[in-house]
Parts: sequence; C-alpha cells; structure tokens
Amino acid sequence: MANQYLEGGFGPVREEVTLTDLEVTGHLPQHLDGRYLRIGPNPVFDPGDDYQWFLGDGMVHGLRLRDGEAQWYRNRYVRSPAVAKALGEQRRPGHLHAGMDFAPNTNVIGHAGRTFALVESGPSPHELTSELDTIGPCNFDGTLKGGYTAHPITDPDTGELHAVSYFWGWGNRVQYSVIDTAGRVRRSIDVEVHGSPMMHSFSLTENYVVLYDLPAVFDKRVAAKTAPLLVRPMARLSLNAVIGRNPIPEWLATAMARGPAKRRFRTGSFPYRWDDKYPARIGLLPREGTSNDVRWLDVEPCYVFHPMNAYEDGDTIVLDVVRHPRVFDTVAIGPEEGPPTVERWTVDLIAGKVREERLDDHPQEFPRIDERLTGRRHRYGYSIGFSEWSDGDSLIRHDMVAGGTKVRPFGPGHSAAEFVFIPNAPDSAEDDGVLMGFVQDLPNERTDLLVLDSQTLDDIAAVHLPVRVPAGFHGNWVPTP
Repeated sequence: MANQYLEGGFGPVREEVTLTDLEVTGHLPQHLDGRYLRIGPNPVFDPGDDYQWFLGDGMVHGLRLRDGEAQWYRNRYVRSPAVAKALGEQRRPGHLHAGMDFAPNTNVIGHAGRTFALVESGPSPHELTSELDTIGPCNFDGTLKGGYTAHPITDPDTGELHAVSYFWGWGNRVQYSVIDTAGRVRRSIDVEVHGSPMMHSFSLTENYVVLYDLPAVFDKRVAAKTAPLLVRPMARLSLNAVIGRNPIPEWLATAMARGPAKRRFRTGSFPYRWDDKYPARIGLLPREGTSNDVRWLDVEPCYVFHPMNAYEDGDTIVLDVVRHPRVFDTVAIGPEEGPPTVERWTVDLIAGKVREERLDDHPQEFPRIDERLTGRRHRYGYSIGFSEWSDGDSLIRHDMVAGGTKVRPFGPGHSAAEFVFIPNAPDSAEDDGVLMGFVQDLPNERTDLLVLDSQTLDDIAAVHLPVRVPAGFHGNWVPTP
C-alpha cells in the first residue's frame, strides 16, 4: 500500500540546489530585507511504505530577499551524523543529546544572530550558517542540558526565547527554559506532568507559561521494540519502572537511540500513541515559578499541536488553539484522525474552569499571528485550510473581534504551506503588513513564494522557483540584523 507522505506534494526532493536570477512577478516590498526559511521531513534515501512523516530527515529551504529582489534560493539537508554519512561527508562536530542521531525537521529560526534547525522529543538542535549549511549539533554554548523543543516562543518585549521541551527519558518531567538575547540559557526548571506526554508546543502570556498535558503519550511497548537486541530486555524492564515516573539512565537512553538505522523512518519506531486513560489538562506555570506553583485545569480530551496565541484578560486567560479530536490512535503515519479546527479556551482563574468554544469549522492548521502581539491581546490570525488533511488548498484570515473569516483559495493542483506575517513597519498597526509562504504548483513541479496583502489576501508579489518545495512543517521570516 502506498504511503501518502511519500507522494504528490509530500514526495521528497533529493537534489540540493542554489538558484539565482529568480523570476519575480509584482513588486517585492523594499522593506523586506532578510531570509524566508522553511523546513520539513525529506528522507535522504527511500524509507519504504511504512514511513512515519515526523521521522524524515530535515531539509531547510531558504529565500534571500533584499532591495525588492530575490537574490537566491537554497535547499540543504541538515547534516546530522547519519545524513552526513549517507551523503559521503565528514561528521560535523558537536554533542548529541543521549546519542540521538536525528536531522531536525520541524522548525528553523533565527536568534542572537544565529540560525537553528529544531526538532522535539530529545534530539539536539543544529546550528546552520546564514546560507543554510550545517555547522553542527548545538547546546547553546554548553548551557542547554538535554534536548530542546521545536516551538520556542520569543517574548516581543525582552527578545528572550522561551521553551518547553520534552524527552521520553525524563520520565514525568518537562523542562521550561529561557534563552537570553546572547543565545545562552539563563533559566531552566523541571516541571512535573502526569506522565510522559508529547508536548509539541505551549503558550506564553505576560505572566504565565501554559502547558498542554494531553493524551498523546510515550508508548513504552513500542519504544522497547526499537532498542538494539542486546539491550532490549534491560530497556523493557527500565521503561516499565521509570516511564511516567523518573528519568531513565542516560546510558540506556543512548543505547536505545542507537537502534538499527533501517528502522529509523518506520511507523513502528514512532513511540507516541493516543491513550484514552490519560487525563487531558492544561497547566498554568508562573513565569518565575517552580513546578510546585503550577495550577492544573481539566479540558475535554483532544490534542493541540499549535496554539495560535494566548493573553490575559482580567481574571481570565484566553487561549486560541487548533484542536485535533485525537491523534495516533488508529493511524500512526501522521495526524489524520478528525479535522483540526480553531477553538477559544477561556480559563476562569476564579472558578478554576475552562470554557471551550469552537470559532471556525474549517479544517485547518499552522496558525500564526502578528508576533509583536505574542502573549498579548490579538485580533487577527492566519492559518492554512484543508479540504482534506493532506491538501493545504487555502489561506484563512480570522477576525477574532468582529468574527468571521476571509478565505483565499489557491486553486486545483496547488498546495500551500504555513504563512507568516511581517509588519510593513516596526510601528505599523496589527494587520498592516504582508503574509509570506510557499505554494506548490504540483502539475508543473514548481513552487511560488507568495507575498500577499494581509488585509485583502491579494497578491503583492510572487517569486517563482523552478523546483518543488515539498510539504513540510514550519517557516519563519528572519530579518537581516
């Protein structure tokens, strides 16, 4: 049986290219001076039909814009040791957390004048050059203890990078950290959760870190099967004793992470599954608090990969999220179990309850806002709409105050990735800016970087690439310092 994550817009591209003299229609705004970066899974060799989408090797795509021109496009594999070996290259120097040899595939960001490729669940981030070549695994100048998250959040007031990271070897703990503007961890605490959840992202308000402790959890039965044969009995015993309770010994975590290379892409190697018995809840951690200060509140069972934003409003906290009914229950190759929709969760701090309200029925994912308003009250949000889970066929603009949506379809044979918002000026009003993202032209094996008016969703400019940028995960605009 064919695997949909290896076909069509998801199909891997294996050639690395550098393109200049790019064709542009319309007029690129002069204020766009920086790089648009995007990353996604792109297995370096054929993974077979039992491929799990989240496990593909990361490939970064980048477009350099300046002075109204598109100066270059590059795509580059993230050179983890395994990818470097597969490409016949030398290993890049750097420490791998728990021996986890994985090419980050989920997010690519700029911080402290550096570029980082990120993934969650334990592997190390990798630092890249400005032209997307791999420097090597990164632990933020030795200040990061363990793995990192795919979804850090920048505080728009301080410029610091906040993160909630998880790793199956930490037992029932996740790690909250803050990286300062120099690129070093200045604060890190362990937070106790119910078990060992897949905590893909979190929310940040002016005073709180909001944790999503939901029923997609580490499955020790699956994990034990991926360990090398010689350590499998010890892995099974240790996992039974500690998962959801205490950290696993690092030597064993390292041994388990070095399972057979032929298994690393397979659905059976993805150790997170839905658990109906696991309580669904959110946690409110004061920014300067400890694990003992977290306040937990129940929500209806579901899964949240991506919150849109969160903010405080008197005695309430408002969380706008994309809610999945469930994930990785009957389908393990990707998140395909019910349409994801936008909801507003209002946390009543006095009553200690969460009111859940659906705001839009469109199936959609990858929500973004004007990130100058991260953790503050926002009005507008943007997401990618799907007629089916595998097709990003439209861009949706949400008005959270007046209500309603505006939808920009991309037409048959076109598939869109996450769009990001860029203000027209540092002090321009919310929604006075452009939206930027890749749209695949599948019949012609081409891709356009579209620059749209954020209010009307009309075209301002398009950069035409003679290559396909496969469906992937997250992208960001990284302005030139």
